[in-house]
Amino acid sequence: MSDDYAMDGIRVIHTLGPSGTNLEMAAHHWFSSRGRRADVRLHSSLESAIPGLSGDGHEALLACAVYPELHSLVFENLGRLAMVDSFILPTYDMVFATRADTTEVTNVVSHPAPQSLVRRVSADCAVNLVLSNSQAAKDCARGVADGCVTTSKAAADNGLVIRRSFGPVPMVYTLHRAGGFPGADGTEPAA
Repeated sequence: MSDDYAMDGIRVIHTLGPSGTNLEMAAHHWFSSRGRRADVRLHSSLESAIPGLSGDGHEALLACAVYPELHSLVFENLGRLAMVDSFILPTYDMVFATRADTTEVTNVVSHPAPQSLVRRVSADCAVNLVLSNSQAAKDCARGVADGCVTTSKAAADNGLVIRRSFGPVPMVYTLHRAGGFPGADGTEPAA
């Protein structure tokens, strides 16, 4: 799905950080597939990015179909955000990783979306949720948890050892242009 007119003016994509998320990779892909210079800005959550978006059509928010609150992101921002594009792109390999010296795993950090992968590694460890796959890797590297479900890139960036790879996941990404669209606030569009 795409509307070239609605996307032509987008110069900045805001998405989930810290660096190493699948969303960051997808934002760079979106720009490079159009032969454009990437200006990708990372936020601690997608929701935290919204208040700072300009409404002039030059900025957008990139989410993904498995984002746990995508429905809220869409319906709570009618008139402010308009979904103008979606595309399928494989994620980085999704992995279970630990620090090199970890011998026993009793707790794991994960973003809510891939948390079910933890049960493929251990049926009885505690799972603590964080706001992104990259944050999970950072927390694991700092010793907050014994292991994490994260991306292969975030694991490598944080010096973690991949104990199991679940491979890449074909993912649907959604691009939401700031500025909304006529009639989205409940008023009738002009005839």
